[in-house]
Amino acid sequence: MQAIREFPVEAGLDAERLLLDQAHAAQHDCALLLWRPTEQALVMPRKFSRLPGFAEAAAQCAERGWPVALRDTGGEPVPQSPAVLNVALVYAVPPHEPDLTRLETAYLRLCQPFCAWLAAQGLQPGLGAVEGAFCDGRYNITLEGRKLVGTAQRWRRRPSDGRYVTLAHGAALMGNQREAMVELVNAFYAGCGLDERCRSASHIGLAECLEEPWVAVDELPTLYRQTLAEVGLALPLP
Repeated sequence: MQAIREFPVEAGLDAERLLLDQAHAAQHDCALLLWRPTEQALVMPRKFSRLPGFAEAAAQCAERGWPVALRDTGGEPVPQSPAVLNVALVYAVPPHEPDLTRLETAYLRLCQPFCAWLAAQGLQPGLGAVEGAFCDGRYNITLEGRKLVGTAQRWRRRPSDGRYVTLAHGAALMGNQREAMVELVNAFYAGCGLDERCRSASHIGLAECLEEPWVAVDELPTLYRQTLAEVGLALPLP
């Protein structure tokens, strides 16, 4: 089985929700989903649907070929397309880990294997906010000081044993589609009457650093499996 699955955007978001629902129901303690969209969409938290100008801005995005889809994790609007690799890591917090640091731990658990994978390709990744990036955050994965991967989380508490379960998500720009994506996000902000604006120079596509950015992606599950095994979590084999 290949490491990467392909979905329409809404189906990919549903697949992530299902994994979180299953962890919440104690059907498993961890899962990993790597998926690539088969179409374009502008994905954003549900809170944006309550903005006064949302309906008109969403219609304008659809006219551009980027329909709007709503997600459960937080953050800001993020374009999805076949140029993007999504990494969805779902797990129940091990009983011995403190609740106070669970958010930071989840980000590191999501980011560190991906950074190790980038380093194995001869690159030098970092973590941090990037001024001018869409859906900016402290746990962006960066290359050359520009945003490559955006991250977000969603949390629930499992009723059976009280353990927290998380969906930690990363969206990596594999192809160089940053100019079109930034133009789209800025148009949405303007349509909703928001002041935020992004810059294409704040982003980087992995294709700008590697000739064949998708070739070694099948190595990622092994790195995540190793990271989770260190705290007693066992990813199922493909």
